[in-house]
Amino acid sequence: MILTSLLALPDPGKTAISASGRADLSYGLFASLCEDTAAALRARGLARNDKLAIVLPNGPDMAAAFVAAAAAVTAAPLNPAYREDEFHFYMEDLRARALLVEEGSNSPAIAAARRLGIPILTLIPAREAGAFEVRGDAVGPSLAEGLAEASDVALVLHTSGTTSRPKIVPLTHANLLASASNIRNTLRLTPDDRCLNIMPLFHIHGLVAAILATLAAGGSVHATQGFNALRFFAQMEEAKPSWYTAVPTMHQAILARAERNADIIRANPLRFIRSSSASLPVPVFHALEQAFSCPVIEAYAMTENAHQMTSNQLPPGKRKPGFVGCAAGPEVAVMSPDGRLLGAGEEGEVVTRGPNVTPGYENNPKANADGFAFGWFHTGDQGFMDEDGFLKITGRLKEIINRGGEKVAPMEVDEVLMEHEAVAQVVTFAMPHDKLGEEVAAAIVLREGKVAGERELQDFANARLAAFKVPKRIVILDEIPKGATGKLQRIGLAQKLGLA
Repeated sequence: MILTSLLALPDPGKTAISASGRADLSYGLFASLCEDTAAALRARGLARNDKLAIVLPNGPDMAAAFVAAAAAVTAAPLNPAYREDEFHFYMEDLRARALLVEEGSNSPAIAAARRLGIPILTLIPAREAGAFEVRGDAVGPSLAEGLAEASDVALVLHTSGTTSRPKIVPLTHANLLASASNIRNTLRLTPDDRCLNIMPLFHIHGLVAAILATLAAGGSVHATQGFNALRFFAQMEEAKPSWYTAVPTMHQAILARAERNADIIRANPLRFIRSSSASLPVPVFHALEQAFSCPVIEAYAMTENAHQMTSNQLPPGKRKPGFVGCAAGPEVAVMSPDGRLLGAGEEGEVVTRGPNVTPGYENNPKANADGFAFGWFHTGDQGFMDEDGFLKITGRLKEIINRGGEKVAPMEVDEVLMEHEAVAQVVTFAMPHDKLGEEVAAAIVLREGKVAGERELQDFANARLAAFKVPKRIVILDEIPKGATGKLQRIGLAQKLGLA
């Protein structure tokens, strides 16, 4: 089975994708779109597993183009905010055969593609949300190949590359279908569910959790142009969704405006809210549940796993604030450095295996040897399981702060500082130190109308943490710098804030 098999399951007249200002795209039209797109790509000489770089703004066309392109070739979505040199690096690294941009685009990706001699294809939007036509130059002679196969690579994404050269993660149709099915089952999605997508669609979270899991259930996606906290409640009122999924920083921005939009929340009740891609602070979990009067389901996910690995459960199942849930599809375990699987309460590296896991990084034997040792995929995250099999992430191995031999898990410091009544967001990170090697620092955003200084926050932490874990510098900011997908990033933060 390939991704387009999802479109044959529901009533062909049922809405698959909706968007503001566009007619709805039905499942039947979506299936036809995939066939037409495959024919257009084949006519231009693109074969199975050829990589098509896609640079489109967030919205229905990007959502549909991902599925339609993957029906024939390998979709390689790139962040539209990249600069020309970044596009040049990623397209060259991917060995992209062609670039797809929207009609009238002035993206620097076009100049980068021309430098590389990569043909440019143009997406011409149609009336329905996500419907389009592909035009542009041929890559080579027309091909008679059919649709992709289950073992073909449907999607390639780069890892973030915060500490080394980004790695290419190939995900097959079988990987993506397994993950979409896992998420559908975890959330008990049905054809009646509608997802309000605010996640960027150059990222695994939005592509799989919002788009593919919804299609796997025969539901519908209301595709927005991206996250905008000022527009979220208007979008909620228009779309009338049953759920949405987001990263913690987005949830926090939504929460800041929830009270003044209480009438919209009451008039458009959600069945649940999903959180993933970073740890959800416990106070935010409780505040979300109180504001929206629905369960918050935190999940643990990673690109190499085609997104979901563990998840908390919908009622009457368990939800444990501060934990990322139990195995939700793949096998999940905690492993010692020598490959021994650890028991409840024992801390080690989180490892996974299952049909959703990538077959391996592209052209990177060393990363594969390290990342797939002992027959499991190694996540690089540190954590432990409780007696119920619920996973607690205690840090990222590469982010552990080594303060003269004393190891500090940044997430532990985050959790303590988040308990202070004035703190809205916190990110603890390593700051270079001439004698200790690394020192503990933290960046904090205060709640609206609240006041707290560096010394007060240090005293608060000192009463709850060992002295060596207390941040020696606390920087108060209006906004903490984020990565392209909205995640707070620890590595490199000292340099960004001028503390290196």
